[in-house]
Amino acid sequence: MIVLGLTGSIGMGKSTTAGMFEAEGVPVHDSDAAVHKLYEGEAVPIVEEHFPGTAIAGKVDRARLAEAVVGNREALSKLERLIHPLVRRDADRFVEDHRRRGTPLVVLDIPLLFETDGTSRVDKIAVVTAPAHVQRERVLSRPGMTEEKYEKILARQVPDEEKRKRADFVIDTSRGLEPAREAVRDIISQLTKG
Repeated sequence: MIVLGLTGSIGMGKSTTAGMFEAEGVPVHDSDAAVHKLYEGEAVPIVEEHFPGTAIAGKVDRARLAEAVVGNREALSKLERLIHPLVRRDADRFVEDHRRRGTPLVVLDIPLLFETDGTSRVDKIAVVTAPAHVQRERVLSRPGMTEEKYEKILARQVPDEEKRKRADFVIDTSRGLEPAREAVRDIISQLTKG
């Protein structure tokens, strides 16, 4: 079985691309979805213990948690140390389940693949990219996003150029959905032939 790591900086179209892999029948583990699930279950008491007042009605309130950690490097690092191992464990279970089933290819959608030393967990890496002006336009059109927030997020991410250099596959999402879909199909074909 091949484990493909799918990553890309904010606003590059990674979630849409992950959906394209799923549409082609490739199982995808979505790290962001895993975090959402954890924030409604297993992680609630852990987060509340370390960031009091962030859990409401048995769920982590993402807005309150963001207030507690955004712009505070130490708090954000602490949160990541608490949550990343839980997400990793969930992904490991996903991979093992598909390995037992004999699935030929799975995708781990990991936003911070390079930043969290996730490269050792995958066999190949696909990076989703777009020109900087397209990325900026996409991100700043999101509700609640500010120039300042965007710059802080970018500062914590490995630069796009570096990600592309380290990738086995690069998917440019700025050319439209169909070319991206074709790139996804080509990757699947390359990794599952034989």
